[in-house]
Amino acid sequence: MSFKTLDGVAVAGKRVLLRADLNVPVRDGKITDLTRIERLCPTIRELSDKGAHVIVLSHFDRPKGSRVPAMSLAPMATALAQALGRKVRFGEDCIGIAAQSAIMALQDGDIAVLENTRFHPGEEKNDPAFAAALAKLGDIFVNDAFSAAHRAHASTEGVARLLPSYAGRLMQAELEALSAALTTPVRPLMAIVGGSKVSTKLDLLGNLVTRVDVLVIGGAMANTFLAAEGVGVGTSLQEAEMHATALDIVAKARAARCEIVLPVDAVVAATLAPGVATETVAIAAVPADRMILDVGPQTVAAVVAKLAGAKTLVWNGPVGAFETAPFDAGTTALAKAVAAATASGALRSVAGGGDTVSALKHAGAIDQISYVSTAGGAFLEWLEGKALPGVAALEN
Repeated sequence: MSFKTLDGVAVAGKRVLLRADLNVPVRDGKITDLTRIERLCPTIRELSDKGAHVIVLSHFDRPKGSRVPAMSLAPMATALAQALGRKVRFGEDCIGIAAQSAIMALQDGDIAVLENTRFHPGEEKNDPAFAAALAKLGDIFVNDAFSAAHRAHASTEGVARLLPSYAGRLMQAELEALSAALTTPVRPLMAIVGGSKVSTKLDLLGNLVTRVDVLVIGGAMANTFLAAEGVGVGTSLQEAEMHATALDIVAKARAARCEIVLPVDAVVAATLAPGVATETVAIAAVPADRMILDVGPQTVAAVVAKLAGAKTLVWNGPVGAFETAPFDAGTTALAKAVAAATASGALRSVAGGGDTVSALKHAGAIDQISYVSTAGGAFLEWLEGKALPGVAALEN
């Protein structure tokens, strides 16, 4: 992919509309994870240091086109100012007089955050008039919100068609990392895909079996593949209606010479709860009244052995119910193995998806992964091979 970056772009004295993703997790009115805000800082600092008037656009939550005070971006503007160590102004709206007033007060290098774009129904409808109203506020558009790039909204796609548009440094890093992992990887290329349902990752699995050399399937979705092959999975979560689809994916993988790795042993219990009695059994010996809640040590060893021969890894989804101990053991062991292989220089690893990021943090391995995407839906759609509207608008 060839896309426009900020390299060589003159921004001094220009109004730069920066599409960011300030849709951070909030609980009881407090931001619980600053990762997305912190990752925006390099682009904002660069633009500010070069004398741009930096105007940050973002959505937050789902106000459905109405002004919802609890969904204001004002707290995010405060958090951004603290992360940057710089003053950040706040505009009470993202278009109209309030937005224009906030922007007119900016000097070279100043930064402003405008109010939630989703307070206007034209945002999610990608309304041309709303996109034009946003474009009127800037001279240049920079998209640094890969995590929102799968949506053709006014502030991600519409405005990019109306102004000279570029990828911010975070967007650039995401695209380069994902391209290196899936489009032009150093082979052998391996993927680990976990999660609960085949149905939610059908397009992902269908795309990966034609592109990777080894595909490890874990989590509850592995139960569906095992059951489809006639393996008894007890009371485990699985999708009986997806058995034929799972067999089709296996056949597609075989035709593409992609090796599928399924669990060979499992940690089982009567219920998913902390401190329950567990047992590790061969995958063919799961008791009828027990459920599979994690991969066993033999499966971990088998995956680590495959890892030793891989040069590139893409990871999406945990391989067990990692949120509840002791069913985090398999995912944690794999995370540490991936981290060690990456740190040694033997492996390039790219991971993404909310549960995956949480699992890597839980394992203390997140800082050793080559690249961790903070995007959820956009990361998944990229792995599915789909075109992302917000990215397509930045292509040369």
